[in-house]
Amino acid sequence: MYFELSEEHLMIQQAARDFANTELKPGVIERDELQKFPHEQIKKLGELGFLGMMVDPKYNGSGMDTISYVLAMEELSKIDASASVVVSVNNSLVCFGLEKYGTEFQKEKYLKPLAAGEIIGAFCLSEPEAGSDATSQHTTAVDMGDHYLLNGTKNWITNGGNASTYLVIAQTNSALRHKGINALIVEKGMEGFSVGPKENKLGIRGSDTHSLMFTDVKIPKENRIGEEGFGFTFAMKTLDGGRIGIASQALGIASGAYELALAYSKERKTFGKPIAAHQAIQFKLADMATEIEAARMLCFKAAWLKDQGLPYAKASSMAKLFASDVAMRTTVEAVQIHGGYGFVKEYHVERLMRDAKITQIYEGTSEIQRMIIAREILK
Repeated sequence: MYFELSEEHLMIQQAARDFANTELKPGVIERDELQKFPHEQIKKLGELGFLGMMVDPKYNGSGMDTISYVLAMEELSKIDASASVVVSVNNSLVCFGLEKYGTEFQKEKYLKPLAAGEIIGAFCLSEPEAGSDATSQHTTAVDMGDHYLLNGTKNWITNGGNASTYLVIAQTNSALRHKGINALIVEKGMEGFSVGPKENKLGIRGSDTHSLMFTDVKIPKENRIGEEGFGFTFAMKTLDGGRIGIASQALGIASGAYELALAYSKERKTFGKPIAAHQAIQFKLADMATEIEAARMLCFKAAWLKDQGLPYAKASSMAKLFASDVAMRTTVEAVQIHGGYGFVKEYHVERLMRDAKITQIYEGTSEIQRMIIAREILK
């Protein structure tokens, strides 16, 4: 096996690292404090091609591989997970879903501006009673002949307030259960579509998370993705790739916390020497470094399988499960190594610890990932 990154990969990694430090780091604490969406930073990321990384250039994408995406997500997430989750959703869920399963009309109208970063998208699956149980959709899309009539509520939608294009999963024929679900493209501004208040969250506070309400929204048939009843399969296939994005985000949060803890351990002195000279701290750092490297390899494996056109559902779930747990352990230890300073916002690690928690929850909880992995290994 060859573990060396290509020159192109290293260039993308460095570009993302430079952007994170020069554009994301200034103001990141304030954005977290004020729950301020990083409008200017996301616009610049779009101009640099980070919002359509894996999309074919003919649809305004950057034409990169998934390894490149993992590298970029890690670097951005080291500094600002609120910005990186926008990159993740737009790439892994919205652009991927449209390019893989959309019609040419849908790609021209929606994918091109999304990949170019002119607009951002949102993926709308979760509901008050249908998060992990995606088959229990209460949002309905009644077939009215030339259009669907969309009614219902979606919860916990990332980019909910700032998106322009929404991929909405809804039930058309409840008697068919998961085979009666459709995926529809909804535009902001459609009559009957409204956005609820922004959620006041523990972490990724710069990211906007909203409930969405649909009341008799007319969706043209041309906005359905795939054949009638394809919506559930669409959601599950798309989420497989989404988990690579969240695994990479968790990896970046862990890496960022580790780097801060390592640097601090060399500066902070107790009993006449840097705390890094104490074996108790050395063991913490060794465990953190080892687990982060293992998480990185799992992310790379899932990305490589996806790029090769091989099945990657198990690998992406393993990466997401392990990396999110590593993010929590690492950030907690980073706060511990910083001591009292770790509890103070200006040292960044307390924010990374809060951001880490969501990686165990969204794109399917840790329990859901274990179910997927078990299903795959028991086939």
